[in-house]
Amino acid sequence: MPAPYPKEFRDDVVRVAQNREPGTHLKDIAKDFGIFESCLTNWIRQADIEAGNIPGTTKAEAEELRAARRRIRLLEQENEVLRRAAAYLSQANLPKMMYPLVSELAADQIPVAVSLRVLKLARQPYYRWRDQPVAVSEVEQAYRANALHAAHLNDPEFGYRLLRDEAEAAGERMAARTAWRLCRQNGWHCGFGAKRGKYGTRPGPPVHDDHVRRDFSAEAPNRLWLTDITEHPTSEGKLYLCAIKDLYAGRIVGYSMAGRMQASLAVNALEQAVARRGGTDAVAGCIVHSDRGSQFRSALFQDALTTHGLIGSMGQVGAAGDNAAMESFFALLQKNVLDRRDWDTRDELRAGIITWIERTYHRRRRQVRLGRLTPVEYELIMDHTPADAA
Repeated sequence: MPAPYPKEFRDDVVRVAQNREPGTHLKDIAKDFGIFESCLTNWIRQADIEAGNIPGTTKAEAEELRAARRRIRLLEQENEVLRRAAAYLSQANLPKMMYPLVSELAADQIPVAVSLRVLKLARQPYYRWRDQPVAVSEVEQAYRANALHAAHLNDPEFGYRLLRDEAEAAGERMAARTAWRLCRQNGWHCGFGAKRGKYGTRPGPPVHDDHVRRDFSAEAPNRLWLTDITEHPTSEGKLYLCAIKDLYAGRIVGYSMAGRMQASLAVNALEQAVARRGGTDAVAGCIVHSDRGSQFRSALFQDALTTHGLIGSMGQVGAAGDNAAMESFFALLQKNVLDRRDWDTRDELRAGIITWIERTYHRRRRQVRLGRLTPVEYELIMDHTPADAA
């Protein structure tokens, strides 16, 4: 079963279809975006249902029905926990803890979280009891860390040596090296120790090494992706675009747009690229190269890379050449779309961008390095057809 198209992509295609010029047929739009006409028709029908133009079950109503079923199932599980607990407590020679009952319920397909909540038991002590007792050394480290943390909250300007002295005064003795390690692991640094950059901030450290080194070539699809973020003003405010480019045929495999530049913008573009290129199994091992922007260094983006088996790569600070192939695409977008006119709304600019990417850049703009073929034609001819090429 093919992977579903990302929601942002579906909404963009429906928006273009609904605002099409007179005489433009749906089959032409579907062909431009690489989907079937029946698929586009279904998307438009669902959009009309959501807008209340035609009768039908909206996604909100379907989700409400699913939520009601989940609540009913949860109530049934809670009732079963109470019934079993009453029978358990009525037995003679009771153990001192209720944890064995929780394990019995888990074996009968009652979630542990439900049982713990109904019986008003803490989660962590249960799992400690189930797995193994906590080591004495870990308990000692926890007490030392608590003492250091309390001292750090009282005096944020203290370094680890002074924090160690305060912890010892509170009854937790430790070596200076131990105090340094605990403070370093938890980020309890002296408030005056951080050096400031030239303009008050410093570029963030690279999360990954540079695996590209300005060699913008790939032997097959899903081997090397480039990504970056650009912005353009509208009358409503700026619209930010994060795009991901496959270096094999120069195709934009994922993109996301929003009114704010957050880590979720880069994550959404990455998730769309993975979905459109065949899923995690198809893209695992692909290098994703970016600059050192905070969006690409964020824990959210790094978790997404790990989830899909992707390899991160980052260029140097202030070196545009380290991501030149992506900058070249943004330069084309700037000349062909962004600077052509003034844009009143973000939705209007969004429609213009995706139309140019999917209709012109992918299917009409021929590239010299591809033998005067378009990215879609090149992928099809070279028999490396991705999942979304149609």
